[in-house]
Amino acid sequence: MDATSSAPGPQVPRPITDEPTLAAQAEALLRTPTALSELTDEEARCVVSYMRLVSYDEGALLFREGDQEQTGYMLLILHGDVTVESTVVSRTEPIVMSVLGPGSLIGEMGLLDGAPRAASCVASLPVTGAALSRRSLRRLMEDAPEVATKLLIAVSQRLAERLRESGRQQRIYCQLVRAMQDEIEALERKLLQVIHGSAARTQAASSGTHAPSPPPGDDEPMTRPMRGGSFGPY
Repeated sequence: MDATSSAPGPQVPRPITDEPTLAAQAEALLRTPTALSELTDEEARCVVSYMRLVSYDEGALLFREGDQEQTGYMLLILHGDVTVESTVVSRTEPIVMSVLGPGSLIGEMGLLDGAPRAASCVASLPVTGAALSRRSLRRLMEDAPEVATKLLIAVSQRLAERLRESGRQQRIYCQLVRAMQDEIEALERKLLQVIHGSAARTQAASSGTHAPSPPPGDDEPMTRPMRGGSFGPY
């Protein structure tokens, strides 16, 4: 999906505590492995009380890659799916990096440092989420510093795990690229042999001479005479 979609943005945020059912769901999802499982029930309840409920229509742009303004919040997906996209040089269409569903966190880096968004996020289905802004995080730090500290540690650990996984994937991609390059080079060598052999035969045919036989390939082992008149592998 194109990250430049003109679909409507989020509806007016409101305290998630206005919707007890959604607040309870946010507490449970915040403690899942895809979010911040290090938090206790009580700590998750405390964090959720500082979050605001946001909704996005299908096709709405949650984050835009490179955005330096709407960066200061983290979003916990409660309902719907979000497509994470990134723009690559020389491509007109963004590349889909992942699709995230309920229980997933997005925008953690923005919560910590407010830096420009590293990717675009688009609602592939209608999305309901719980947002924690940097302003709310500062209030949490003043009101419940221990909970805020544990939250920040959990977010940092999650980001570190993601970086390690990215590094592992990058190493795998590098190995695949090297293997593909080796295959391409081998095919190029084969193609050159075929081209040179064909050119030599064409030239020989036009001059009425015989073209030299092409060098044997891997599937044609060379042979040499052995003692006693027999032949064997060269």
